[in-house]
Amino acid sequence: MTEQTARAEDEAAAAEQTDAPAGAQAARPAPSTALEREHAEMKDRLLRTLAEMENLRKRTEREVADSRLYGITSFARDVLGVADNMRRALEAVAPELRTSAQNGAKALVDGVELTERELLKALEKNGIRQFTPQGEKFDPNLHQAMFEVPDAAVPAGSVVQVVQPGYMIGERVLRPALVGVSKGGPKAAPTSNDNTKTAAN
Repeated sequence: MTEQTARAEDEAAAAEQTDAPAGAQAARPAPSTALEREHAEMKDRLLRTLAEMENLRKRTEREVADSRLYGITSFARDVLGVADNMRRALEAVAPELRTSAQNGAKALVDGVELTERELLKALEKNGIRQFTPQGEKFDPNLHQAMFEVPDAAVPAGSVVQVVQPGYMIGERVLRPALVGVSKGGPKAAPTSNDNTKTAAN
């Protein structure tokens, strides 16, 4: 009697499950599927957070490096005046005077030259370099034209005289070079940069 009753109850329960609507069973997702979906979402969030943190770290490193380099821009501009005055002092001494100068005067000129070299070395150590564009094609991004020099032998738009050297700080222009530019000569041959621009257009 007990065995028959138990069997009958099992059969009734199985029949109820079979008769239950299909939608009710589908509405309850299997526990493993829900966990897998939640795991995938958490993994995605974690990867995104890690990528954002890495980007932030790189950006911060770049900003710190830029602030170290470009943070001294105004100081560097002030120091350039000192470099210019040393160069003017050396140019004021005629070559003949240098050779015939007495020991004291010669030591003074040598000392000024040595100081100028040390100053330029210290500037380079801090990312500031001098450039003298003699003979190069005029570039308004790097040079400032002070005057034009009529010369049919030199391609037009070439730098024929450097009045004052320019300086770069990192990849930026700290001070453009003051130059004299040729005019009246043949047109300058296009540089590789010009060809690239033409091809791009």
